[in-house]
Amino acid sequence: MDANPGTAEATREGTIGAYDIGRIMQAIPHRFPFLLVDRVVDLVPGASAVGIKNVSINENFFQGHFPQHPVFPGVLIIESMAQTAAVLVVETLGPTAQGKLVYFMTVDGAKFRKPVVPGDQMRVHVRKEKQRGNIWKFAAEAKVDGKVVAEATYAAMILDK
Repeated sequence: MDANPGTAEATREGTIGAYDIGRIMQAIPHRFPFLLVDRVVDLVPGASAVGIKNVSINENFFQGHFPQHPVFPGVLIIESMAQTAAVLVVETLGPTAQGKLVYFMTVDGAKFRKPVVPGDQMRVHVRKEKQRGNIWKFAAEAKVDGKVVAEATYAAMILDK
């Protein structure tokens, strides 16, 4: 666990160990109820990151999705993937990310394999596939208990605010 809130802990060379929620909120503009990443671990700038989303019954969307059988919405799994990628982009760009936002462009090949329910800890594994100028492409898998629950490839554009 980080000794200082809002910091990233360095581990092996080139890898950032973990981003706590304070550091995530410094990196991306999302806030409750739309901040869908609680922690980022194993971040390798320019390459990959793993985001963690702890799924709680207290989240407001469970009131309607579905009251008698709560299921974490698939579109929010995709958004968790995008937010994890945004943290990766900001860490990769460093100070040049100041004043920029990561905008979602496309989603391809999204597959949902198993419902995510309250009490699950979803680990979102994001890998940068390529970058050309301000366009980045990613592949991601969301896992619960080591099993893939969703996957997708997607692209984002980095633009000034």
